[in-house]
Amino acid sequence: MSPFLKQYEFGSFRLDLAERRLLREGEPVPLPPKVFELLHVLVRRSGQILGKEELLREVWPGVVVEENNLSVNISALRKALGEGPHEHPYIETLPRRGYRFIAPVCEVTDQDRKEDIRPSVSFEPSIAGEKATLTEPAGERVTAERETVLRRLTPGVLLASLAVAAVLIAGFAYAWRKMVEGGASDAAAPARVIPLSSFPGRESSPTFSPDGDQIAFVWSGEQDDNLDIYVKLIDSGSALRLTSDAADDLNPVWSPDGRYVAFYRQAVVGSGVFLVPALGGGERKLAEVTPARFGTIVRAYLSWSPDGEYLATSDRDHPSDPYSITLIARETGEKRRVTSPPATTIGDLSPVFAPDGKTLAFVRVNSAVVEDLYVMPVAGGEPMRLTFDHSPISDLTWTPDGREVVYTTSRHGVQGLWRIPATGGQPKYLAESGQNVCCPNFARHGGRLAYVQSTTDANIWRLDLAAARSPNKQAASTKRLIASTLHEGTPQYAPDGKRIVFVSTRSGSEEIWVCGSEGEHPTQLTAFRGPLAGTPRWSPDGRQIVFDCRPDGNADIFVINSEGGRPRRLTSEPTEEIVPSWSRDGRWIYFCSTRTGQTQIWKMPSAGGAATQMTKQGGHEAFESPDGRWLYYTKGRGLPAIWRMPVAGGEETLVYDFRQPGSRLWTITSEGLYFAVTESSARPAINFFNFSTGKVTSVVSLEKRLPQGGSGLSVSPDGRWLLFPQVDQCGSDIMLLENFR
Repeated sequence: MSPFLKQYEFGSFRLDLAERRLLREGEPVPLPPKVFELLHVLVRRSGQILGKEELLREVWPGVVVEENNLSVNISALRKALGEGPHEHPYIETLPRRGYRFIAPVCEVTDQDRKEDIRPSVSFEPSIAGEKATLTEPAGERVTAERETVLRRLTPGVLLASLAVAAVLIAGFAYAWRKMVEGGASDAAAPARVIPLSSFPGRESSPTFSPDGDQIAFVWSGEQDDNLDIYVKLIDSGSALRLTSDAADDLNPVWSPDGRYVAFYRQAVVGSGVFLVPALGGGERKLAEVTPARFGTIVRAYLSWSPDGEYLATSDRDHPSDPYSITLIARETGEKRRVTSPPATTIGDLSPVFAPDGKTLAFVRVNSAVVEDLYVMPVAGGEPMRLTFDHSPISDLTWTPDGREVVYTTSRHGVQGLWRIPATGGQPKYLAESGQNVCCPNFARHGGRLAYVQSTTDANIWRLDLAAARSPNKQAASTKRLIASTLHEGTPQYAPDGKRIVFVSTRSGSEEIWVCGSEGEHPTQLTAFRGPLAGTPRWSPDGRQIVFDCRPDGNADIFVINSEGGRPRRLTSEPTEEIVPSWSRDGRWIYFCSTRTGQTQIWKMPSAGGAATQMTKQGGHEAFESPDGRWLYYTKGRGLPAIWRMPVAGGEETLVYDFRQPGSRLWTITSEGLYFAVTESSARPAINFFNFSTGKVTSVVSLEKRLPQGGSGLSVSPDGRWLLFPQVDQCGSDIMLLENFR
């Protein structure tokens, strides 16, 4: 076997197996993991007819999936290759037989690339199902033709040719000398990434000054406590602190004249938009706004109009209203709403002015997991939708020329920065920045892009509930139970208390694992190798585990034997199906779905079958009560609340309203609810709501942060232990991508 990795070329494409990516004329073409594997199988066996069953075995080894998944991925692959509805130059469909890759394919290796040897391999067209055959090697044919031409050249022609060659060589030498001496070069400088900050703690939300020489950003400080606004020169290591309030200050943005920095202050009293001089000085509160909250995450993004007259943000007048894009006058603080999102949505967030000030880009949020990018004229008009991925979008920015929008999302399982034309088109992955990045921001000139690179180490801890309930709170002990250098989360005790199921990235991708009750003998159950798998829940008999996963981009519900085996897919809708749980008798599986356009609780038979909608007014994560009479679930925009309804159906009633920034970490027992809240950015706590008394008591205050989003509180069957996830290490740095093109 050759020691060099194979690559395949066809048409204008190159399939790079070492990098696991598809290139079109050198530009990356984003592909979901399963679509990439499907293309690899088709290209590797080009010319052969591959049956559907065979392709399902090759692309989804060890997993039971429906034939519809193959059709969906074939369709996505055709779109990525640029095939039209009636033109299929690459993938041929043979009714009732399967598919065949019909374009000529050239197989090369890394060694071929190193020596710049690219033999042109031609194929005879295949007919009647016969495999294409190779013709004469191009290298030998070219050599023979060159010898024939040289024999026919006369001495005069040779002299003229040599003269022309001498002129060309002299011209090349002059151009090379000018390049070495610092003269102009036609070759564009390569993109490169360098650290812009490396302070301890968390840095985020970088924004360039108008002249591009400075950035304003958010930093948690040397002690990693509350968040404040800082400013630093691009080429300097030190930073100037602009704010020092005890509250968290978020999302700074420079005024176009460079004199002020606007930011949002998240405080118990007095939250709103503030201005502070860029050189330091007294603050001025400009306006109060109500930002969107998703658990512990506050989405209060700001953007200056290029003329400096307005700040764009999101706001709402009433808790039942969706958020709208709102303009705040710089001088008076007067507010004017510019978008009117549907009442069924969470609303419009994250506005950003285009460089010419005539257009706004923003995110329309239908639910916590369904978001898309829009643009609209500032003067008013109908918004135009740019993306159709239904994936969370955290932040965005315009390219300096105003032609594209760069944003953060997890598209088709690839989390990072993406770019899309402002007039619409296909998003492209910004591979140079890497993954686990966010907060993009461009300098006005010079091709510089700043963004944030994050690192997080979350582990699973155990709390002694008996000690926590004692009069001496200091006796409450916690223990790190399941840990690695990567992410561990979403734990749940088995019904007999002897095992724990959890999610881990220790294998390189987010997979489902099980271990003993003391964290011993961790064993990997799933091997999707890319798509995110999460929120695993035991069946009442302990034999099966239900979870959600994204093998095709959108989330679906799967079940796997708790001892291992092939996962079985239960849903295949093109919408989001997430956070499943079992009924107490094991007959039903509850889950959250967006198939109606809103997040609602549904249930389906645990053996598979048609699903039934349970809630009508929204819902996210649901658990049956231990006696099987009630269905408890969370819902709410930003500030979650817990509701319940009869399992047999009926009216819903409010159980507990957090009325403060919280998380979706909670679990139910026969006596009440355990839930997590965030008292401040650095002091989360776990509390208990007693059903009989209606009172809330503190269980434990934690020294470290809880993960943002997700699930993961679990009480042992004997009521002695409580499992919870905790972020043991959290950091982020600001990076600079130079020579962006």
